[in-house]
Amino acid sequence: MIKVLANDGISEDGKLLLEEAGFEVQTTKIPQEELPTKLNDFDALIVRSATKVRKELIDMAPNLKLIARGGVGMDNIDVEYARSKGIKVVNTPAASSQSVAELVFAHIFSLSRFLQLSHLEMREKGDTAFKDLKKSYAKGAELRGKTVGIIGFGRIGQAVARMALGMGMRVLATDPMVKEAVIELNFPGFDGVKLNLKVDTVPMETVLSSSDFITLHVPGGDGPLLGAKEFEMLKNGVVLVNTARGGTIDEDELVNALASGKVKGAGLDVFVGEPTPRKDLLSHPNISLSPHIGASTTQAQTNIGMELAEKIMDHFEG
Repeated sequence: MIKVLANDGISEDGKLLLEEAGFEVQTTKIPQEELPTKLNDFDALIVRSATKVRKELIDMAPNLKLIARGGVGMDNIDVEYARSKGIKVVNTPAASSQSVAELVFAHIFSLSRFLQLSHLEMREKGDTAFKDLKKSYAKGAELRGKTVGIIGFGRIGQAVARMALGMGMRVLATDPMVKEAVIELNFPGFDGVKLNLKVDTVPMETVLSSSDFITLHVPGGDGPLLGAKEFEMLKNGVVLVNTARGGTIDEDELVNALASGKVKGAGLDVFVGEPTPRKDLLSHPNISLSPHIGASTTQAQTNIGMELAEKIMDHFEG
């Protein structure tokens, strides 16, 4: 029997699909420090972002045949080394795109209408200073006609573009690997009407200098994608959103840009110091915050689990 360790969990639907196909699935988490002595008991390993699969661990598990990442980024896995050892590595790039894109706009809406602040102040003094609060938060901005810049134009970036176009926004996208993408707008309430719009990517500098909102959808790297040089190119009053990876935006530069007004606000779902982000970010009045929940919706987790199960079955059953 093929044994699967879902060390960072799997949806019940995905687990059931594997078990009905004859796989044994363990969902009890094995601590990272114990994996070197226990991983070799399994044929396949499912991880999210918590479990790290580095070359030292791979060398300790010669029976391992497949590593499956529930989600998009695989920076917690030494992918090429695993493949050099004959281990298949897969992820689920499509399963959570909609959930992440919707969180991007949750932050954008929050910052455009000051909801991250007004929510707190209404709780504290909405019954005693209602008119003052109404005046304070009466200068929000509509999104229609604004420009959203998308850095990284894969599935999630294109899902963001789909939502932006549906709201009447202009889309500027940049990606060194994507020259153009056809964005399909669906209208299920109108007899399945569909509209295809072609979006050509542009240079990074154009996105930085011309966007009212910028959202990042790139894997983690060796350093920030938006550092001091890139911050200088930004349009004054821009809003930045990061639901990708902590560290893709230089957090020191972000704090400075918020203080100067260069950046009007930021929506952050990911942080350099997870799970203990820096306090000045958590307490900043112009930052909309969430605790790394981009793909954490019921629908996304079900989709991820089912896609993981199907890819594991395809691999082992040919």
